[in-house]
Parts: sequence; structure tokens; C-alpha cells
Amino acid sequence: MLRAVLEPGLRATRLMVAGLGLAIMGPAGPAFAQTGNDAIVAARDAFGKRDTARLAQMRSAAMMERHPLAMWTDYWQLNSRLYAASLDEVESFYRRWNGSYVEDRLRNDWLLELGRRREWKALAADYPRFRMNDDREVICYALLADHFDGKDVRQAGRAAWFAQREGDDGCNLLASTLYDAKQLKDDEVWRRARLAVDANKPRAARQAAALISPKAGDDAGTLLDKPERYLQALSPRSRTERELATLALMRWSASDPDAAAAGLRGKWEALLPPELGAWAWAAVAKQAAIKLLPDASEHYQRAALLAGKASVDIDWADETLAWKARAALRANGGKPRWQQVVQAVNAMAPSEQREPVWVYWKARALQAIAKDSSNPQAMNEQSQEMLATIAGQLSFYGALAAEELGRPITLPEPPAPLTDAERQAASREPGLQRALQLIAIGLRQEGVREWNFTLRGMDDRALLAAAQLACDREVWDRCINTSDRTRGEIHLAQRFPTPFRREVQTRAKEIGLDPAYVYGLIRQESRFIMDARSHVGASGLMQIMPATARWTAKKIGLPFTQDMISDRDTNLKLGTQYLRMVLEDFEGSELLAAAAYNAGPSRPRRWREGPVLEAAIWAENVPFNETRDYVKKVLSNAIFYSALLNAPASAAPGQAPSLKARLGRMIGPRLASAPITNGELP
Repeated sequence: MLRAVLEPGLRATRLMVAGLGLAIMGPAGPAFAQTGNDAIVAARDAFGKRDTARLAQMRSAAMMERHPLAMWTDYWQLNSRLYAASLDEVESFYRRWNGSYVEDRLRNDWLLELGRRREWKALAADYPRFRMNDDREVICYALLADHFDGKDVRQAGRAAWFAQREGDDGCNLLASTLYDAKQLKDDEVWRRARLAVDANKPRAARQAAALISPKAGDDAGTLLDKPERYLQALSPRSRTERELATLALMRWSASDPDAAAAGLRGKWEALLPPELGAWAWAAVAKQAAIKLLPDASEHYQRAALLAGKASVDIDWADETLAWKARAALRANGGKPRWQQVVQAVNAMAPSEQREPVWVYWKARALQAIAKDSSNPQAMNEQSQEMLATIAGQLSFYGALAAEELGRPITLPEPPAPLTDAERQAASREPGLQRALQLIAIGLRQEGVREWNFTLRGMDDRALLAAAQLACDREVWDRCINTSDRTRGEIHLAQRFPTPFRREVQTRAKEIGLDPAYVYGLIRQESRFIMDARSHVGASGLMQIMPATARWTAKKIGLPFTQDMISDRDTNLKLGTQYLRMVLEDFEGSELLAAAAYNAGPSRPRRWREGPVLEAAIWAENVPFNETRDYVKKVLSNAIFYSALLNAPASAAPGQAPSLKARLGRMIGPRLASAPITNGELP
């Protein structure tokens, strides 16, 4: 059940606007509220269908009735014809909705339009007012405007281009402009191309190579489609050809790292300078690590050796270095190469090194290395200090760090109760009101954006009040995500709410599941949104795929039709029953069962083959980014839910149970004595 990507469905809602206590400007009463809301939903539908006549009609109705969401209809209409809009029209819109989310949303769209029009002076004048400033292409356009105004943007421009996710117009134009002005060097262009191939961004790689020459761009397109064939016909003589060969080897490794490794050993390593050979071997190593191949760590060592011969510091991507650390943890049949873990973490960007995952594993590596060190006490002290920096965090590695230090997993003291004034301030906040109303009428995507925009700059108390407002309205994803933002005051029951407590606990106990585990999974799957739907079609509280729902219903003899999948009780019954069967198939391992629930049973069956690994090492080596994050959060969620569910009614939970105990000690191939795999499980 892949993680829910919540869609803005045009659904009938159980939360009527009148029930939300939201102020309605204009005629009051349920009839108006329903009619007005229908106009908003119809306007959004017309915008999506590019039905400009219908959109104009719905905008006029909403504006005439002074509906509190009329600004959205105004936004959709102007956005639909922004290509032909004038500066005066846009400025008029800004004034109408000054300070609102839609004002800043339109500014984002307008800045992109100005960039496409190459109207640099207008863009430079408007850009300082862009409050979100979270659009990479807008940033690139703004840097171009500064460049044309005579400002030095080389450093910032390079950083923005390298951070570009896809080959968009703004960042590509920035790069080509700086390259033509000789403010980007060939070395930087080729490095950008390698990083793009490494990140599986072929369009960005082609655009980078095209800066060198149109032919290089064309050749890059050819090699990215058929890297092995390209290499067969190539005898590199120039730098460009050697760079392109490196890109081809990197691309080849993504589909067949063993074949690419054989190609490097047999021919290509000798034809490439050491630096490029190091890049090619690192790409092979990363792909081998993702495929859990046993020689990934050796490939990384080969890359490091060539980098040393090149006498340069090779700035590999953090993701490549992360897989170097994971491969080292998995190496030697489950006997980690701790020194390689330290080397990988030390090579990461400072911000990445501070991530709890790498703080934890570097600290563990230092503990292991200290045994053979000339100064074991200093190394052990450094390890303890590192673990202590994350031990209080409500996270997977925060909990493991506490246990590694021999401490209980201590839970935060509850914050002081919200005052009436704090609650009222949240309930009167226009942006939060609009967000809740948008969500209530089925426009969840717009509501979430409005909500998050409104949270900017709030302190912990205001965030707690906003979270409580969402909790009270049973908008559980906003409740959880908003409470998760606080730093000094932590409200555990907000972060880990227990909706449908009687139903979940009763159902879990009926079939022998731990309710805390079920809650931990639901929190990660759907955030308790009953009509959540993922991009692959999983639905409901427990994000069940239609085929899985039908199969499970048949197994338990439950009459089932597809429209029942989002019914709370049916979804809960089918989801928990399926989870129970998955758990049994994986010999009671909650870690393996969570991976199977997310990625399907066949994948963790393959992933457990190979060496017997410490459970946390196995979790960190899950090849899918989403599933790796998922299993860690489900298991850590479960220990906090366990503390909440088992605390006396009159007392706040003081400690969480052991995460290591829930993980289990080791993960390896299925034992011969274990029951036969249930091959029917979907």
C-alpha cells in the first residue's frame, strides 16, 4: 500500500461548512452555504477542464455573493489566461487579495510567466515581494534578472543550477547565459551532467552536455537511451568523448551494474582518467548497493582508490555517499566495514551529516573502531556525545540512540493547556478558516496549501492551537503535521492521535494484532483520512489496493463491492486482516510485515536473502526510498502509540517501550523450519 498521495476529490463531505463554525460573508444559512460551495467546486472543476466560460460564470457568482473562498475562483480565472494578462491586471489582483495565499500563489505563477516573456525588469521589481520563494525556476529567473542588471551571480547561479531537479527553462537559460559569459567552466558543466545521470534526470543531463556543444547534447541523448550500444561504437580521443563515455557507463550501471563493472574492468577504466573512472565506479557501486549485491562495498573501494590517484576531492552526491554507508553496513556477510561508514558520512555535506540517520551510524562506527584504536576512550566519548544529540528525538534513530546509550526512551512532558485566547486566535485566523473550508468541500490540495502558508512564522503555542483546531475538526493530517512542527513544546497526543479508538482496539484484539502497531501503520498510510487515495489507487484508512481488498474479502467470507473500500469499518476490517496474514507469513516480524504491506510481500522476501543482518541495518538497506522511510516510521510510531494507549487514564506517558525489541534482533533468509511461504498473498 504505497504512501497516500491525497487527491482533491470532488466528494460530498460529512463536514458541512455550518458545522465548522466558519464565518460566511453575505446571506447566511445552510442553503447559501451549499449553493456557494457548489460554485467553488464547479469553478475548480472548470479550471481543471479549461472551461473558461463556466469558470467565469462561477467566479461571478462567488464574487457577487462575497463567498469567503471567492478569491480562489478569482485566482483560477486569472491563472487560466495569465499568458495574456497585463501587469495592471496582476497588480489589481494583488491589491484585492493582499496578504493571502492566493496573492503569493499568483505571484509565483506570474514570475514564471515574466521569465518566459523575458521581461527582466518587471520580474526584478516583483520578485522581492514573493514570500514563499520556494520555486527553483523562479529563483533561476531572478538570478538572470540580476545578471542582466550587472550583478555578480556566478556563485548563486551555479548553486541554483546544480539544485535544479528537472531541465526547466529558467535554470537551463541561467546556465547557458553564465556559460556564454564564461562564468561557468567546462568542469562544472560536466559535473552537472554526471550528477544528473546519477540522479536519473536524463533531460537535465542532455541540457548540460548541450552547453559544451550541440553535438555533445545530441550524443548525450543517444547514450542515455542505449548506453551499451553507444560504448561499443566509441573509441574516445577527446575530453568530450571521455566525458560522454563516463555518462554512458553511469547510465549502463543503472540497468546492469554487473555488466557495467565488467566493462570497466575489461576496457574502460584504462581509457578514462582516474577522476572519471572514479565517477563510473561510484555509479556502479551505488546501483549494486541499491540491488543489494554483495560486491557493492568493493566497488566503492575501487572508486575511492581511483579518486586518490586523481589527487582531487571528488564531490559525489550525498545519495551516492549514503549508499556507500549502507553498503558498508551490509558488507562482509553482515560484518560491517565501519571505517568505510565513517568515510562515507564524513564526505557528505554538513547538513546531511547532521541528519539523525548518519549521526547514529557514524556514532556506532566510532564505537566499533574504538576497540582497535590507540585512543579508545576519546573515540567512545565522541560516539556517546553524538548519540546524545539525537537521543531525545521522537524518531526511529532518536529511539535507537537512547537505547544505545542505555537510557529509557523518555517522552516529553505535555505542554501547558491552551488558553481560551490561544484557541480563539487560531479559530479566527482567516487562512486556517479558508483551509478547513476548502478541505471540507473536497478541495484538499488547495486547503493544505492554504493551511501551510498560514502556519509560516507561528511560534510553538500558535502551532499547538492551530493543530488543536484541526484535531477538533477531525482533519487529522493537518492536526499531526502542524503539531510535528513544534520544537520546544511537544504535544504527544496531537502528534499521535487515536481516532476511532474503540473500533481500532476492538478489531486489532479480535485478530491478535497489537493496536499500537495498527495505529502506527495507519498514521503513516493515510493520516486517518478515510477517503485518502494514493497515486496507485490504494484507498481508505489502511490504504488497501482494490485487488488486495477483493482477495482479502474473499478469504474471510466478507461480501464486498468496490464502493465499500473507503467505508471506515470495512477498510479497517480488510486492512487489519491482511496485515495479520502478512505478519504470519513473515514469522511475526513487524519490520518485514511493514515492508510487505507497503511494497508487496515478494519484495521483502527477496530483500531478506543474503547475509543475516542486524534489524536496523536491514531497515536502512531497504532499496526503495519510500519503503525505507515507511518501515522506520511505522515501527517508531508504534512505540509511541504503545506508550499512549497503555498509560493510565489519569497520567501522561513517561516512557516508550523498546524499539529494538519491536524490531527484533536479526533479519535473514527464511529458516528451513519456518512455515511455507504463503504464495497467494497479493
